[in-house]
Amino acid sequence: MSIESDLRRDGIEVTEKLDTLKINSIARNVSMKLCDTFPQFNLNQNELFIKLSRLNMYKAKMPEGMAEANYFYKNTSIYFNEHIQDEDLEEFAIHECIHYLQEVKDKRNYLLRMGLCDYTEFKIYGLGLNEAAVQLMASKVNGIPKEYVKYFGISFETTSPSYYPLECCLVNQLAYIVGEDVLFESTLNSNDNFKEKFASLTSPKTFMAIQNAIDDILNNEEEIIKLNNRIATIDDRNKKVDGMLEKIDELKHEISLTFMRTQNLIISSYFDSAFNSISNLEEVENYRRKLYNFKDYLGCMEGYTFFNDYYVNKMMDLEKKYNAIENGEVETAIKVITKKENIFVSLFRAIKKLLLGENKKEENINN
Repeated sequence: MSIESDLRRDGIEVTEKLDTLKINSIARNVSMKLCDTFPQFNLNQNELFIKLSRLNMYKAKMPEGMAEANYFYKNTSIYFNEHIQDEDLEEFAIHECIHYLQEVKDKRNYLLRMGLCDYTEFKIYGLGLNEAAVQLMASKVNGIPKEYVKYFGISFETTSPSYYPLECCLVNQLAYIVGEDVLFESTLNSNDNFKEKFASLTSPKTFMAIQNAIDDILNNEEEIIKLNNRIATIDDRNKKVDGMLEKIDELKHEISLTFMRTQNLIISSYFDSAFNSISNLEEVENYRRKLYNFKDYLGCMEGYTFFNDYYVNKMMDLEKKYNAIENGEVETAIKVITKKENIFVSLFRAIKKLLLGENKKEENINN
């Protein structure tokens, strides 16, 4: 498929090509800002400028709801919405320039990887995770201040109020756990350091579940945009429009559920594991502080109590462990918690067995 066909499929219509002088100006300023914002990565400003100056850049008409700028790897080009003022192009270019620096291609120019996103033959993994990580980097470069927002009933503080806000909120939670530098280094250099670090603190299965959930949120958001664009082309309200509006409500509900489930998984998977590894009083205090400060990264809905309940329960367990460690009974502390967990497991199995038995009785009656 040609580049023109790809652009048409995405509703992009080129109206103007940026001249070399403008492209060089954007490349120079973006490379300088990346180096200034992330000195820990030892980026070479001159090399970055040379690489970014090779990009083609265009202004184009774009569909409603589409990102204000898009990077196309097939022709190493950035397309800006024609409504963007010239003085604002640089701000929107940063996200797309990071995408360009991320890309890993084979000899046939096929995209294999872009930051935290893997492009396999049959499926793309980690697209939402990567978009959010890149946006967090771009927000940091642009110095975007935090503000409170509300999407689909979820309220939270973010430096990305307009682009991938829900995804950014979740990925920011992951960055808080593993460290921002680990996340951004993997994002920029397209490696597995972040994935392996988070998986070591929780489990590989947990990482995959979170990655897939963020992809699901992104996909559902894109589906909502498509449905809204289709509705906008219909003059009169009819059953078809009603059906699409109903579908949009379902997608919004699913996004909210997925977000909250994923947030709760991040909390429980990491802090359960971290709790079990506590072996001295300093680690007790570090754990208490880290769990308490997680509240600043939460997305909250009306009636949401998971974090508060979790925090209270963990503080009670932490007090027991503190006393045991202080009295030189570390092994006892571990056994107390393990015994408590085993009681709950046994209780759960008993309830499950009872329910299965009741279901079998019902089947027999119905038959």
